Amino acid sequence: MNMNSPTTHIRARPIQGLTLIELMVSITIGLVLMIAIASAYLGSSSAGRMAEAQARMNEDAQNALAILVQQIRVAGDNPKQPNYAAANPTNPAFGTTTYIVRGCDGTFTNITSAASVAALTCNAGSNSLPDSIAISYEADRYNTVATSSGLATDCLGNQLTPVTATVNVLSGTTTVPTAVTYTVADNRFYVASVGSIPTLYCKGSGNSTPQPIVENVEDLQLLYGTATASTPAAGTRTIAGYLDANSVETETTLATLKPDSPHRWDLTMTIKICVLVRSELPVVSDAASAKYVPCFANPPDPVDAPDLRLRRAYYSTVVMRNRLQPNTTFPL
Repeated sequence: MNMNSPTTHIRARPIQGLTLIELMVSITIGLVLMIAIASAYLGSSSAGRMAEAQARMNEDAQNALAILVQQIRVAGDNPKQPNYAAANPTNPAFGTTTYIVRGCDGTFTNITSAASVAALTCNAGSNSLPDSIAISYEADRYNTVATSSGLATDCLGNQLTPVTATVNVLSGTTTVPTAVTYTVADNRFYVASVGSIPTLYCKGSGNSTPQPIVENVEDLQLLYGTATASTPAAGTRTIAGYLDANSVETETTLATLKPDSPHRWDLTMTIKICVLVRSELPVVSDAASAKYVPCFANPPDPVDAPDLRLRRAYYSTVVMRNRLQPNTTFPL
């Protein structure tokens, strides 16, 4: 052994941990990161729920408006038949006291039990409640969703019962009384609750039981554009203004033009529709964010929604096409 060689001494270094300050800083940074991640997730989730609720509302509103618009457009459909005598060119679907459209500020009190549109009763002065409307027309495989055998249906797809009547059919230059069959739809729309869910209902004449058709429809409001003259030339009617259902029944100007209720409703040329749709679940965090403008609000001031659901009013205006066709007759 070389005594002159340096002796190597290996000294163990002590194990050092984090100081309390370092530990606290690390924990704080971790908490900040976790809070940021959680906030981003919650914000994204909330935005997703909001977008989903709005999409569902749009879908419900489009479905409700599509049904109502289609029904109003065919109201009063009773086309002339090419082989019928000129004095009575159509099927006798509508008599002189029959409504082809009739509304109520509120729900008709006997909307599910009345045997005909003429038998419906309405309590006046219910403007704060959802409206109801009854629509009648001659139904066939083209203006309804036909059954597999090609038969006409009501608003719920129920097969309609054929009506038999005698009409004068031309045979050369003479007329021959002939039995004919046809179907008449009597569809009634209103808002009611299924449990706690406000829903648009339809009661069709093909079945005695009404059925829900669109959920989360909280309000239905209708305004009726009326003609300015009782017997205008075909296709030239002018709208004087829009009235609610009660005013159609009581407005003195209309009473002068048409003295009885069925004929006053026959002056309806267009109908403005508003459906107020809500989200299925609460999706906003505060009442201010849930404010909405009700149907036909004047002035259009927002109101509170304490249940924190989104709400929106959707509109459409429909021309009653069969009022303007020169080849169609009405009980005016």
